[in-house]
Amino acid sequence: MKVLMATKNPGKIEGAKQAFERFFDNVEIEGVSVNSDVGDQPINEEILQGAKNRVRNLKIYAENNNIKADFFVSSEAGITDLLGDWIDINCVVVESKDGLQSVGTSQGFPIPDKYIDEIKKTELGKVMDKIFSGKDLGKGKGGISFLTKNEVSRIDLTKNAFIMALTKHINGDLWR
Repeated sequence: MKVLMATKNPGKIEGAKQAFERFFDNVEIEGVSVNSDVGDQPINEEILQGAKNRVRNLKIYAENNNIKADFFVSSEAGITDLLGDWIDINCVVVESKDGLQSVGTSQGFPIPDKYIDEIKKTELGKVMDKIFSGKDLGKGKGGISFLTKNEVSRIDLTKNAFIMALTKHINGDLWR
């Protein structure tokens, strides 16, 4: 099974691979960098919009390059205060080759208010790198691994978001 993913981020790719392998055999994921058409730090509704835009742009890329895939997927992390406090969540979109699209989210983690303005001006990953003296934490275990004392990684967040989105594909009769 071929999955085309709208990123080259190894942590996101590994999370998606682990999720797909729970339900499908012979999973091959190819990462392609495409635009989200939202800001570098998605906020609120931009998170889901960025994920949907990435799938749309990924499908255009695949068509232009004659690439066939069983699924087109994306993952967009961002910050939201729609529940009252600032949290970071990961939104994913999974679209099958026949056009069935689904959405899933990861569990969210709180962001200290004192960092919100800086995050909005740059992005969470850069602020986390500064706080934890890391480099490219978002491409591996992520800042969440530091916040949870290595209990949860970025890979875990991504995997869980993909599992949530895949529920529609592995139980498709409920939605048809």
